[in-house]
Amino acid sequence: MATVPLKVNRIGLEPQLYKGGKTTLCAGCGHNSISERIIEAFYEMGVDPQQVVKLSGIGCSSKSPAYFLGSSHGFNAVHGRMPSVGTGAMLANQKLIAIGVSGDGDTGAIGIGQFVHLMRRNLPIIYIIEDNGCYGLTKGQFSPTADLGSTLKNGVVNDLQPIDTCALAIQLGATFVARSFSGDKKQLLNLLKAALSHRGTVMLDVISPCVTFNDHEGSTKSYAYVKDHDDPLEEVSFVPFFEDITVEYEPGSVQEVKMHDGSRLLLKKLDEAYDPTDKIQAMRTLHETSRRGEFATGIIYIEPDRDDFLKQLNVVDEPLASLPLDRTRPPQAALDEIMESLR
Repeated sequence: MATVPLKVNRIGLEPQLYKGGKTTLCAGCGHNSISERIIEAFYEMGVDPQQVVKLSGIGCSSKSPAYFLGSSHGFNAVHGRMPSVGTGAMLANQKLIAIGVSGDGDTGAIGIGQFVHLMRRNLPIIYIIEDNGCYGLTKGQFSPTADLGSTLKNGVVNDLQPIDTCALAIQLGATFVARSFSGDKKQLLNLLKAALSHRGTVMLDVISPCVTFNDHEGSTKSYAYVKDHDDPLEEVSFVPFFEDITVEYEPGSVQEVKMHDGSRLLLKKLDEAYDPTDKIQAMRTLHETSRRGEFATGIIYIEPDRDDFLKQLNVVDEPLASLPLDRTRPPQAALDEIMESLR
């Protein structure tokens, strides 16, 4: 009897190798959908899981890395401190692919200072915010991304302005900023594939409803509200470098962005005037959609040709963690020369 050949990707790995442990999050949680898209993206792009480092802080979102890429390196950091750990990991070994998963509380509250400096450095990392507008581990209080006027299940109304992490990331210097919805499988998958081809800071804010505390009428992060108020900027298509095929489209209707590895990001504009490489227009679009109570989704801003943090530092090609002491420690003569110059 003939055996059915195993399904493998372009580097010969089976889908099972990209999965993680069984989720302990609530049934229907948007975070689980994000984990599933990460598994799909890394498998379809042919990324070796052992070349990946997964990073997180504290919160429901920060449990997610346990549910994908089980054979990858992982570090669950202190609350809000994941960017520091990620920076250290990439400085030690720039050959790694870093993916950090945070939450709106982990990023926008205790971790806001670290988030600010991560964005301005343009470190090569995929930074995902699983954004549900509440603290799911501590009974659903408002988080810093909760929208003005949204309500809790007990009727309490939020009277504070939200932090727009996309606007903040663009202003501070991130070179790939996008927003998506955990329920939009196609868009989120293509954004993750493009993120894997970008060399620099990818900040991906994914609205991910909390089915326990923030999925009721009056919430602006519920499944129903986001579906009704999603304002896509473009239809996102992605052609990886190993499948460079001819794509037919009407002239002028699609903006093509060439990624660092030769892949192509194709943005079919729903608004003909929108240009995701225009930082001022990106900020204006976020402001205008927010005033309408809508969420702009898709590629909000991209700057594909700027040097990343490691290139700016002129770091050697070899991972610093593997360099011998004679290449990392100056000899005694160098110290003597410095001391003599100070006499």
